[in-house]
Amino acid sequence: GVPNVYGLIGAEANAIAPGKRPLSSMSPTFVQGERGVAILGTPGGSRIITMVLLGVLGYAEGGDAASLVQRGRFHHQYLPDVIQAEAGALDEAVRTELTLLGHTVEVLERPYGNMQVVIWEREAGRVEAASDPRGVGSAEVR
Repeated sequence: GVPNVYGLIGAEANAIAPGKRPLSSMSPTFVQGERGVAILGTPGGSRIITMVLLGVLGYAEGGDAASLVQRGRFHHQYLPDVIQAEAGALDEAVRTELTLLGHTVEVLERPYGNMQVVIWEREAGRVEAASDPRGVGSAEVR
């Protein structure tokens, strides 16, 4: 197969045929916890799952909506066998350690994704939202 824009090589499972649906990594996500509920989603092809995971981890660490969408991103999809990272997503010590472990780290020239987040803290009666500064959207709570 031929690699797509994300470096993924097409396979038979995603071949066009009557009655088939294309494979998709779309994963709008709801996370319920003690603080409330976080709702996250982003475009990004094969990178979607990694971006959503980073957002969920940020929420679990106590992050607010703005910090989740602004968080630096990194991704590995098996093929190509490269860790791709936005500039600043991994500090120099982490990149060095990964290289010493045999990994290839590629720092990307441009950011990716366009995450949207809503956090509802029911007990506090508060809703907050944020739109990824990498994209062209905006978030507003009324």
